[in-house]
Amino acid sequence: MTEQPPLQPPQPSQPPAPSGDESEHTTPLWYGQTQAQPQYQAYPPASAQSPAEPHPTASLQPGVEPAQPARTRRWIELVAVAVLAALLASAGTYALTRGDGGGVTATLGRTDVSSPAPVVQANPAAPNWAVTAAVVSPSVVAITVASGQGGGQGSGVVFDTRGDIVTNNHVVTGGGQDSKLTVTLNDKRTFDATVVGTDPSSDLAVIKLTNAPTDLKAIALGDANALRVGDPVMAVGNPLGLAGTVTTGIVSALNRPVTTSQTSPDQFGQQSAGEPVVTNAVQTSAAINPGNSGGALVNGGGQLVGINSAIAQLGGAGGSSSQSGNIGIGFAIPVNEARGVANQLITTGKARHAFLGVSSKDDFVPQGSAKRAAAVITAVASGAPADKAGLKVGDAIIAVDGDPVDGALSLVAQVREHTPGDKVTLKILNGGQTRDITVTLTDRPATNP
Repeated sequence: MTEQPPLQPPQPSQPPAPSGDESEHTTPLWYGQTQAQPQYQAYPPASAQSPAEPHPTASLQPGVEPAQPARTRRWIELVAVAVLAALLASAGTYALTRGDGGGVTATLGRTDVSSPAPVVQANPAAPNWAVTAAVVSPSVVAITVASGQGGGQGSGVVFDTRGDIVTNNHVVTGGGQDSKLTVTLNDKRTFDATVVGTDPSSDLAVIKLTNAPTDLKAIALGDANALRVGDPVMAVGNPLGLAGTVTTGIVSALNRPVTTSQTSPDQFGQQSAGEPVVTNAVQTSAAINPGNSGGALVNGGGQLVGINSAIAQLGGAGGSSSQSGNIGIGFAIPVNEARGVANQLITTGKARHAFLGVSSKDDFVPQGSAKRAAAVITAVASGAPADKAGLKVGDAIIAVDGDPVDGALSLVAQVREHTPGDKVTLKILNGGQTRDITVTLTDRPATNP
């Protein structure tokens, strides 16, 4: 949307006294610092390729590489062998060997299958972004919200050819009740839209075009679990009302727990209420600004890997910001979570969420001669999945399915990206000893947000 609440990294804090009806304790982010100092060093988006390098080629047909002269092909083969040998010897750069051109499968306890990549890059480590942008842009829309209470703009992604658009919850609800939604496609055609369903806890929503055209182009869905830090990505959206804007950068971090406050200003400067949004986010250096909310984060193959949702900002006194735009720290909801929520909203109008059934706090626990940050359990709800799996007060959770957990907020983010019925493996540290416990997550009770 045209305004966006600032985000800052989670700060360790003392948790409130545990209660039996808590799901997991979250550590809130503070909004509005008393001193104007950056939490991150501002930096420009990473360049996808060196200006001195030749412009890479790309094919729009999956599995078809551009034709090359025999001498050039032979030279490339020799170089490829040398590079592969070096990589095998040194466990080198993953981005050079990963098959970004093909489709991948991500189950996560569901039947989520990625779409084939619409673009096959000759060099996935240095994509031809012009080709990717041409393929992806028709699947990204500009959303306008208007009401008597206010208005604003955001972005959305064409989820299917029936006219369903995935965006952020704060995009469609920021104008208040009785808001009018209009959607402008990349070719400038504009359609009215209605809300199919919203999910405040994940900050996702689905809207549907009225009298949707038959030539809609749904975006190709990728797999956020296949991402690696350093992978090149592109953000596509409607920042500051500039529809069709693309920016590039890299994946800066993965599994970054990010939360927005229950009482943080919404996209229109008003106070929003409700449970905090906790996301196990993809962090990117691609420039994301107000209005990019709900837009696409894609890989070089043109597959959606995340829904852009938030940016970090420099804090100023009284909650103001000395720099209101992009500072090179943006966050996206992983596509695996977005896909699951969107499918549920389209089918039933609401989304189910996973439940572990513990309260926890940030703490450091001994591990050998060192200590490590963890989510230490302070309470276990009777009959909850954690209770049935044998988790106890004092157990320190340090990983979920192999992904590190370094605090209460991190645990919440890891659990919330799953769905009821998923089996997850928790790595527990207690008394200096580690053990793995498998837990089957259930539906979150209404009394346990």
